[in-house]
Amino acid sequence: MSLCLNLPNPDGSTEEYRLAGTPIGRPSTPPQFNRIAYAAAHVVSDPKNDMDPWGLPAIDWDATIAFRRHLWSLGFKIAEAMDTSQRGMGLNWAGAQELIRRSLDESRNIAGADLACGAGTDHLAASDARSIDDVIRAYETQIEFVEKNGGRAIMMASRALARVASSADDYAKVYGRILSQAKDKVVLHWLGEMFDPNLAGYWGSSEFEPALASVLRIINENKDKVEGIKISLLDNAKEVQLRNQLPEGVLCFTGDDFNYAELIEGDGERYSHALLGIFDAVAPSASKALASLAAGDAATFRSVIEPTVPLSRKIFEAPTQYYKAGVVFLAWLNGHQSHFSLPAGLQSARGVNHYAEIFRLADKANVLDKPELATARMKHFMGVFGIG
Repeated sequence: MSLCLNLPNPDGSTEEYRLAGTPIGRPSTPPQFNRIAYAAAHVVSDPKNDMDPWGLPAIDWDATIAFRRHLWSLGFKIAEAMDTSQRGMGLNWAGAQELIRRSLDESRNIAGADLACGAGTDHLAASDARSIDDVIRAYETQIEFVEKNGGRAIMMASRALARVASSADDYAKVYGRILSQAKDKVVLHWLGEMFDPNLAGYWGSSEFEPALASVLRIINENKDKVEGIKISLLDNAKEVQLRNQLPEGVLCFTGDDFNYAELIEGDGERYSHALLGIFDAVAPSASKALASLAAGDAATFRSVIEPTVPLSRKIFEAPTQYYKAGVVFLAWLNGHQSHFSLPAGLQSARGVNHYAEIFRLADKANVLDKPELATARMKHFMGVFGIG
């Protein structure tokens, strides 16, 4: 049966769109990968109980945890309570604590389930930070919580540190202190200002080369406590430059939602592992692609994952920090939640033409897992905007 609907164009016209994609099949058991693959997972809001969506948004914990089971079933590790969960943009530290506790508890019930948890300083408002010591105490609070609950930490970039640090030495002091105290190896987090403008000048410089030297100094001085570093600059050449200079045993995790396919495959000598928000939205495709790569079938890896790249670039287009809207939109279209709403009401951060193009690109990338459901929901969504 042919599925079709009317979608808008940027010039104000509408046209009929006919779906042509084929859903990706699910594996019977979680596949094995030869790359470490973290999916940064979103949270599901609870609009029926959302009395203060901007100040204290309600979370549907059952649907949120069910989505994590979906990711684990496809072979992924989970990067929990990270930017994709709207950390600092709708999910505060109290909500992140609840999320971390629930996800760690659930992981103990599922064979092979693994996750690492974001630990930052977001309970300390950047404007309230007065010194480097304030930032150190904030990091200690969150990493202590993660470790007390049996988790491993991803040391998130800190808005407060970006505000109070005056040099690369300040970053070295903070990271050195925290890493020296960490129970387990930690993943560091280099999040570019396109994801969060408050992180401009991170590592002590607004220029890439001095920032790279700063973070490499930190890693080399603490390499026994660093599992790896996630870099999200949306620039594959900069990631390769970092990757090529990491010390032995320290991993590079791509957070580049524009160029992840080539970075994960590698250049024949080195490759990146993955810690990606887009894997939330394209999980079946990414799972099949990574399993194929592990089996030595690079051609299938490319044929499955490369069509998802234009979709990802659309979802993560500027202003990039609103990419969560596209991620949750696809979760709704694919039946992982019953509504299209986000904590803090951020579904309104994108316009109808953006969502229409996501729908087209998701179909072309074979990412619409249930085409009939997706089409029905998209028709209702278009109707809200007077398009039918």
